[in-house]
Amino acid sequence: MPEPTSAAARLFGERIRDQRLRLGLSQDEVAHLAGMNVSNYGKIERGIGNPVLHTVVRLAVVLGVDPAELVTGLGVEHLPPLVEAFTAADYVAERRARLSS
Repeated sequence: MPEPTSAAARLFGERIRDQRLRLGLSQDEVAHLAGMNVSNYGKIERGIGNPVLHTVVRLAVVLGVDPAELVTGLGVEHLPPLVEAFTAADYVAERRARLSS
């Protein structure tokens, strides 16, 4: 079985699973109510899917929670490391330097 893509994905998946179980719903039922394929829903719940914003909001609505409840407390420390991380200021400075040379 594949590992979660990140701690954030794992925690998000745990939170939607907990809400689903609290409501006594199956994965198939939640997926259907959210207009999703059950396979894709299962991947999100296992932390191997990376849902887009619209999917996060749809799942929250189906589960009867504010979307913030599903992501509260998740930060950069829960994300996989970037190969090369730049701040916006670093990027702008580098772009200016390249344009002026």
